[in-house]
Amino acid sequence: MPTKILLEGRPGVGKTTVVRRLAALLHTRDVVGFTTDEIRQGGARVGFVLETTTGHRAVLAHVDFPGAPKVGRYGVDLGVMDRLALPGLLAASAEPLPGRLVLIDELGRMELYSAAFREAVRCVFETGIDAVSTVHAHSDPFTDALKRRTDVELVVVTRANRDTLPGKLAAQLEHR
Repeated sequence: MPTKILLEGRPGVGKTTVVRRLAALLHTRDVVGFTTDEIRQGGARVGFVLETTTGHRAVLAHVDFPGAPKVGRYGVDLGVMDRLALPGLLAASAEPLPGRLVLIDELGRMELYSAAFREAVRCVFETGIDAVSTVHAHSDPFTDALKRRTDVELVVVTRANRDTLPGKLAAQLEHR
C-alpha cells in the first residue's frame, strides 16, 4: 500500500523546509513535484514562487499581478500551475512507477484555486504512488476530504518537531 502523508501546519512553521529536507534525504528515489517559496521585498512578503523538483521556477502569485484572479492581496498566475506543477503530477499518477515519490508544497488557497490542480492532486492520492504534501491548517472542503481519508497519515508540523521530521519521514518512506 502506498504511503500518503499530509504535513499540516500554520504559515511559517516550517512545512516547506521539512519537504525540501525530505527530498534531499531521498536522493535515491525519483521525486516529482514542487515547492513554493516567499518573495520578499524590503522585508515584506509580496508574492510566491513555485519551483519544480527539476529546477523550473516561475512566480505563482504577486501583489503586482493586475487582472489576475485574487487570493487575498495576491494575484495568482494559474498558468504557472498548468505549465509547471501539473505535468509532473499527471505523469506520476498516470504511470505510478516503483520508487517514485510525489512531493506537493502546498495544498493552499492559491494552488487550490486551479480546478485542474485539484483534479491532478485527486489522481495522485488515488493511485498506487507514495505522496507527501503540505497542507494549510484552516478548513477547506478539498483538503478536509483528503485529511479524512483512511489511507492518509496527517502529521502536524510544529516548531518543536520540524527539525526531526525529515529524517523520520525518510526512514518511513525508505522502509515501506
